[in-house]
Parts: sequence; C-alpha cells; structure tokens
Amino acid sequence: MKPFLTILSWIYGAVIAIRHRLYDWGVFRSYEFDIPIVCIGNITVGGTGKTPMAELLIGQLMDTYTIALLSRGYGRRTKGYYEVTTADNYLNVGDEPLQVKLKYPDSVVVVCEDRVAAIRRIRQEHPEVNLIIMDDGFQHRRVRAKVNIIILDATRPVKSDRLLPVGRLRDLKRRLKAAHFFMVSKCSESMTPLDRRLWRNELRSIAYQKVYFSHIVPLSIEPLFYFEDREEVDYGSQAIILAGVGNPRPFIREISVRFNVVDKMIMPDHHRYTLTDIERLQEKLRRHPRAVILMTEKDAVKLFRSRNIPEPVRRAMYYQPIETQLIDGPDKDFIGNLKQEIEFKDFDSRKKMSKKSVNLDDDTL
Repeated sequence: MKPFLTILSWIYGAVIAIRHRLYDWGVFRSYEFDIPIVCIGNITVGGTGKTPMAELLIGQLMDTYTIALLSRGYGRRTKGYYEVTTADNYLNVGDEPLQVKLKYPDSVVVVCEDRVAAIRRIRQEHPEVNLIIMDDGFQHRRVRAKVNIIILDATRPVKSDRLLPVGRLRDLKRRLKAAHFFMVSKCSESMTPLDRRLWRNELRSIAYQKVYFSHIVPLSIEPLFYFEDREEVDYGSQAIILAGVGNPRPFIREISVRFNVVDKMIMPDHHRYTLTDIERLQEKLRRHPRAVILMTEKDAVKLFRSRNIPEPVRRAMYYQPIETQLIDGPDKDFIGNLKQEIEFKDFDSRKKMSKKSVNLDDDTL
C-alpha cells in the first residue's frame, strides 16, 4: 500500500506544480483588486489555527479599517454568495464563518466559492469596506492577495512532512516563498528561545520572511445553555471532551491539565452533529453522571441552537473560549509590520525589496 500511496503523492505533486506554473506563466489569470486583501493560509491539511488568527486580526485592525471576512464556508449546504448574519444556522454558512460573525457582529462576513466574484460583490454592496481578510485562500491563486500570512502548526513541523496522501502537505514547500509573514501557531508555554531559533532556521532554509509565534490562551469555560440553578464548575472536575476540529490534540492537552478527563468523543473536522451523536453523549453522561461535557468554540457554534438535546445533557454542556496571543521575540510588532504591508503601494517594488532585505535576527538565548 505504501508504494501505491507514494506514487499517488508524486502524481499529486506534479499536478500541483503544473498548476502553479500555469499561473506563473500567465496561462491562468490572477486578479488584483483596488482594495487590500490579507490572505490567511497554510500548506497542510487539518487545523493550523487560521480562524483564531482571523479573529485576532479583526480584533486588532477593526479600529483602523472597516473589515470584511471572506471564506469559502466549508461544509455548508448553500451555494454561491451568502452574507452571514448572527441569526444564521451553521449548516447554511459553515461553522467557522458563523463563529467569527458571532464574535464580531459588526463585521461583514461573506461565504462564497468564487472568491473573485465575491470580492467584486463586496465592493459593490459594501463600499465602506477597505480591507478584506480572506480565510484559507493561499491555494486560491485567482486572487492576488496583497499580504499572505502562512500559519504553521508548532505541533506538526513541515520540514519532514510529505505531500498527500503520504503526508499532510496539500501544497509544495517552495510555495512558502510566496508568504509575507510566517506565524507558528499553537506554541506550548514551554517553548524556549532555542526552539524558536530552530523554527526560524528551518523556515529560512526555504524563505526569508519574518517569523512570528503565537499560542492559544484558554479563557474561563462558559455554559452552552443558561440555567439559573447551574453550579460553578471547579477545576479538577470530571470531564467528557467533545471536539470536532482539525487538530484536537492541543485542546485535549489543555483540558487534561485542568480537568479529570474520563471520556472523549472526537469527531472529524466540520462534523455535522446528529441525534445519534447526542445519544452517544447521553450514554457517556450516564456512565459518568458527575462529569461536564467540555467542547471547543467551533462545536459550540453547531450545538447552541439545537432543540433536540435532552435537559441533562444541556446542563452538562460547557465550551472553552480561546484567544490567540503573540509570543514576544525580536520581531515584536506583528500588527505594525502588517499595517505597513497593507499600506504599501507597489506590489512589484515590494517584491524587489523583500529579496534584498533579509532579516536574520534571532531570539536572544
């Protein structure tokens, strides 16, 4: 089986390489717009933390720009252009776009498979928008983003990874050269300056863009449903983990530190919850009647409007809000440098400058 997968990986890599060449040669057209577009992407499958990064950027930039978030809306049952509202069901718009809209209700959030058509329509219907954040659009080369931020999961280094289906890479490693910033996400609290230097050296063997580091900070857990007589949940309590995200390991690790995990229910990314899933949860709760059900924000977005959850299960359901925080290093001012890139006027001159100016600063040991 492994030789067969290796052959498939070679074929996949060849197709990807040809596609990129056709864009590079102008056979396939890339579109540039009169509005700055910040693309948040990666080159691997699975969750690297693109949505938390989009939330961080909206929170940090909303005082300066009027922002629209553009997403494909993966897994939604609708098609075409759709503007997300806080009243929408995740089945119609996708779980991650709805999560962002609920956090930032004043921001424009749009889902559409055709990014070019979506940007044109945003420009027509929302002339006040002066910055578009494109979630997961790095492989979508029809749109030429002004800034590419590539997210790399600290728990899954790309150096030793391989293309699908052998590994987790969905794009060629050399495509990292198209990044303007690297963001290493999900860093542990124990990450040392030496660890960061090793990451920088690894990435600079491919490209010379600035490298930043971030980690996920868990906030106080919140009940999914309101009950007046609900008791406070103490750390150390029994917990059943519910997670339907691309990479649940950091969430499981964090919950396991603070709670006594007695059971888990790990679902695929973008999973649509069914009555069967709720029955499974109910059975787990019968076996552990003192436990709470702890889920990610992404899972909470899918379940908080459900009317088919029995009251004992509803009472036990909590979710873990998170926020992304930057880790200090030699390149501290990520937002300031990002604003400079957004305001930079000339694409081509910026490319020439980036080739000449190489920042080789490392963390001080």
